[in-house]
Amino acid sequence: MPAAAPRPPDLPPCRSLFPPGALSAAHPARAGSRTWGRGRHVAPGAPAPLPGMERRRRAPAANPQYGRRRFWDALYQQEGAETREWLGGLSRFLPQLEPELRPGDRILVLGCGNSALSHDLHELGYTDVTSIDFSPACIAAMRARCARCCPGLRWAVMDIRALAFPDASFDVVLEKGTLDVLMVEETDPWDVSPQAAASMRRVLAEVSRVLRPGGCFLSITFAQPHFRKPHYAQEAFGWSLRHTACGDGDAGAFHYFLYIMRKGQPLDPRDVALGRRLHQPLPPPVPPPPPAPLDDDEDYLLAIQL
Repeated sequence: MPAAAPRPPDLPPCRSLFPPGALSAAHPARAGSRTWGRGRHVAPGAPAPLPGMERRRRAPAANPQYGRRRFWDALYQQEGAETREWLGGLSRFLPQLEPELRPGDRILVLGCGNSALSHDLHELGYTDVTSIDFSPACIAAMRARCARCCPGLRWAVMDIRALAFPDASFDVVLEKGTLDVLMVEETDPWDVSPQAAASMRRVLAEVSRVLRPGGCFLSITFAQPHFRKPHYAQEAFGWSLRHTACGDGDAGAFHYFLYIMRKGQPLDPRDVALGRRLHQPLPPPVPPPPPAPLDDDEDYLLAIQL
């Protein structure tokens, strides 16, 4: 087993206003607990097309304000730490997440927002959780709300493209809908702009850097595998890749996807090929064949038996 990595630098601790045991009872293994707050369940942008869809013309981009810091600062100044759950609360994903987590894990939550995710992880026994967001208003609100309990929680203002942590600082990096913000101005998920692809690569390189060997990156998103896997399936990150669908199981309901990247394990060769195609330009569209030349000697009336 590799030597223990250095702990992340000390950040101001967080203590919450909520009583112990405040996690949803939806997960049977945690019966008797209750939620931190119902919150609102929202998702940025429109859901991705269904699997197997042919390439379509460009659609309008999702609301571009989701990528702007001033939008989020204004939102958090207005809402404070009122719970807002993008893609749903922890109980929705816990059956898929729990096998990847251990109580002693050092966990980094990217783009925490005012979600109850960090608090709920703490209530389940994952007490070493650091949560970051690029909005100072968000971090101030969450730190104030968590002022009296959950002493293991840490909060910091930070850009996910430039993490201020040493290499191999965390056992788990977790994000829920945060990376989707990098794609809000994209109009064609089949043909992502070089700028968006570069931003995604920069963030993922930072995630890989702060993960210890054997550590795990967990990404929850609406983005379907044929759109998101090419970004994750890069050999430079040094991790394996698999995914699973999450959802309520209702007919016609939207599903989410959990992507699991394990540092130090090899990519499947098919994923390697998929990742390499991300940086190759798309071939130009094939023009339709020219119409066949007319034969002046052909008896068209005879051919159609008139």
